[in-house]
Amino acid sequence: PPRGGINGWQCRSSRALTGAPGFRVAASGLRWGFLALVFILLAFPSRAAEPLWRETDAHGQAVVHLYFFWSKNCPHCLVAKPYVEGLAARTPWLKLHSAEIVDHPENRRRYVEMAEALGQEAQSVPGFFVCGEMTTGFLSENESGADLLRRAEACRQGDVPIKQSAPIAIPGFGTVDAEAFSLPALTAVIAGLDAFNPCAFFVLLFLLSLLVHARDRGKMVLVGGVFVFFSGLIYFLFMAAWLNVFLILEELRYVTLGAGLVAVAVALINIKDFFWFKAGVSLSIPDRAKPLLYQRMRNLVGAARWPSVLVGTAALAIVANAYELLCTAGFPMVYTRILTLRGLSAVDYTLWLALYNVVYVIPLGVIVAVFTFTLGGRKLQEREGRLLKLLSGNMMLGLGLALLFAPQLLNNLAATALLLGLVGILSGAMVWLERHLPKKA
Repeated sequence: PPRGGINGWQCRSSRALTGAPGFRVAASGLRWGFLALVFILLAFPSRAAEPLWRETDAHGQAVVHLYFFWSKNCPHCLVAKPYVEGLAARTPWLKLHSAEIVDHPENRRRYVEMAEALGQEAQSVPGFFVCGEMTTGFLSENESGADLLRRAEACRQGDVPIKQSAPIAIPGFGTVDAEAFSLPALTAVIAGLDAFNPCAFFVLLFLLSLLVHARDRGKMVLVGGVFVFFSGLIYFLFMAAWLNVFLILEELRYVTLGAGLVAVAVALINIKDFFWFKAGVSLSIPDRAKPLLYQRMRNLVGAARWPSVLVGTAALAIVANAYELLCTAGFPMVYTRILTLRGLSAVDYTLWLALYNVVYVIPLGVIVAVFTFTLGGRKLQEREGRLLKLLSGNMMLGLGLALLFAPQLLNNLAATALLLGLVGILSGAMVWLERHLPKKA
């Protein structure tokens, strides 16, 4: 069965992936040839009868067969199911074949066979077959539902099946997919907040402060640029690892709940650090690790040869990122979980992760540019780091709660905007509260 998603099936609101497995049999002589044929026949179960697409009833009326494959654990399937069943109930000429694939392996095999017969691969649910054409995903009744009905009506009339419904037209933006439109916004929001990583700022600002004394803008650009590049690369690899974990694990709801719980836990620790910095459990660079980082940076600044500078900067970025991941580990996990809920292609996953990391390194790049231009030195103050932790903690808390109780909200642009607004209000309220709390003597 295909990898990833719900019990190996991706829950989608857009088209699926394609591909084909295979194997090789080697034989020599009549006996081995016969045995090979037997093994081939055993390995490949015989296909079921060809599906019936359209027929005529006793009254001479055309009847269209709609095949609906779904999973009990797929949120998009659970949205599609009542609509499809209602459509079949109120449309006499539409015959529904509803097949749940998690508890019924025979339905899963049937889904794979029907997809392969059409040159497709059954990797996503919900899946629909009408008049010899396969589609996957369900966005809404007005979009996917209406398109499904149009296909069935075209099949009933003997017309060529209608292609995928056109995207929504938005004045000033052109045509966009209603659901996909929220993903760029969500990527920008999460990556933008993740970018203001106090651990990353601490290391980069200290490194550039040491380079200021050399008064060498070229060296500052080189060292800062290499540091930013490797920071983005290591973060990309880390997120790709999370993504693969989520794709390999099969039970969608449990994985989503786990990601939500971890995000909430990390968020609460970061919020705690704003009020009681480093009291108890803390996701910051530990004090015992700072002397080693300081020594690495001083050695790097004192290096005379460019190869040594480049290698040292890359090594420093790798070590520093190991600590940075502790500061905002929840954001990459939440974002990659959201991506797997979309059921995208491998290329799309890579592009979205790349976009996330481009946004992630923008503030670091700005810091390098400002330091190079001004030759100024500045350290990240404790209160600034605490404010960054508060903002990221509140955003992570909102995302974690959404994953726990209503993951479908993360497909909605308005919900994303509302979440961002609530995070701003909540963070402002907490800053006001902290200022008015009684201080320890």
